[in-house]
Amino acid sequence: MAMTASDIERLIKEAIPDAIVDIRDLAGDGDHYAANVISAAFKGKTRVQQHQMVYSALKGGMGSELHALALQTSAPQD
Repeated sequence: MAMTASDIERLIKEAIPDAIVDIRDLAGDGDHYAANVISAAFKGKTRVQQHQMVYSALKGGMGSELHALALQTSAPQD
């Protein structure tokens, strides 16, 4: 079963509570999403570390229930 946008957002917010998450379904098929995630938890981390935090939040769903996720991450601007 595919992950819904609300599932993705919920999992990210459970793991990164202060995250501001914007999810878009890129193909209208419920299988290809783009996510923009902003969190203070990303401050001082490399882009790779930030993405790893998000993928970890998805609890192994990436590649199985979730086929593609175009990911943008950043810390909030002061």
